[in-house]
Amino acid sequence: MKIVIAPDSFKESLTSRQVADSIENGFRKIFPEATFMKIPMADGGEGTVDSLVHATGGKIVNKTVTGPLGNPVDAFFGLLGNRETAVIEMASASGLHLVPFEKRNPLITTSVGTGELMVAALDYGVTHIIIGIGGSATNDGGAGMAKALGIKLLNKDGREIGNGGGSLKDLYEIDLTGMDQRLKHVKIEVACDVDNPLTGEKGASVIFGPQKGATAEMISELDYNLSHYASIIQKKLGKDVNGIPGAGAAGGLGAGLMAFLNAELKSGIDIVLKATQFKEVVRGATLVITGEGKIDHQTIYGKTPIGVARVSKSHGVPVIAIAGNVTNDSDIVYEYGIDALFSIVPGITTKEDAFLNASRYIERLSRDIASLMKISNTL
Repeated sequence: MKIVIAPDSFKESLTSRQVADSIENGFRKIFPEATFMKIPMADGGEGTVDSLVHATGGKIVNKTVTGPLGNPVDAFFGLLGNRETAVIEMASASGLHLVPFEKRNPLITTSVGTGELMVAALDYGVTHIIIGIGGSATNDGGAGMAKALGIKLLNKDGREIGNGGGSLKDLYEIDLTGMDQRLKHVKIEVACDVDNPLTGEKGASVIFGPQKGATAEMISELDYNLSHYASIIQKKLGKDVNGIPGAGAAGGLGAGLMAFLNAELKSGIDIVLKATQFKEVVRGATLVITGEGKIDHQTIYGKTPIGVARVSKSHGVPVIAIAGNVTNDSDIVYEYGIDALFSIVPGITTKEDAFLNASRYIERLSRDIASLMKISNTL
């Protein structure tokens, strides 16, 4: 029996590796002789670096960079086993968790630190950079990142514009002559799990601005500024990034990466599945177990469980998904390759209890699933 365990993290509770360990512990109590293949997963957000570093035998590189508010923060990136590919989670340097709730203001938060991580990766001689752009605190269209890479964003007086989404209205000229020349020889892929355009009703400011501290008035200003930003990019660089799906990801960082670095926006889970060689791992498996903290109707839009299920079903392997929270509208996942869906929570409980005891609940559920499988084989 070969069981492949490929979950995402349970956010704010367990990493994808911890989830995988708990599932194995539960199954091993019933099937101690089984072969367990653990492939921690991610879809471009939290855990992407850990997943790919673990899968390829790479290493974590720590780096102090400029945080969203301009203060130093401890960040990191992954150097994969081939030593030619770096994986960056922009949230590590420019994430919302780095900004206290009372200080969240996307008019001033900057993505400079993300660019500094890219420079640090270049110092290792990489030729391929994968950037996961979930969990940002910024709405600056990647302007801060561009500055860190040597790109000058100038106002009418020839001076560099300030940090944050509030300064984009001042942009008049883009000077690429000082851009780090090493970038010309690097392939950049963006791991993205949203398809929002840069501006408008489904754009970066309207959809994601509120969680970053934007008021209704700020949202209007930020959306206008990003629209101006896009018009200057089109005028000066000849690139129309405004309506491209995914351009609005991470406060418009998607647009900045495409505009300045010719980056490719791709499904985050597809990038991780390819990098972990999941197609080869799942071949010949008896069962695949996946999951994430919450499974609902939005799970079908580029999330880990569906990506794992898609590849697994192409090899005829059944798929079980587990989650901390399974919502009433989650039945749609059965149409996308999930054969059985379970919540780890054993009964009515608090969010705090579910988070605190997630590992124990996962292990117990996994043991019960394995027991049911064993019983079914005797009937």
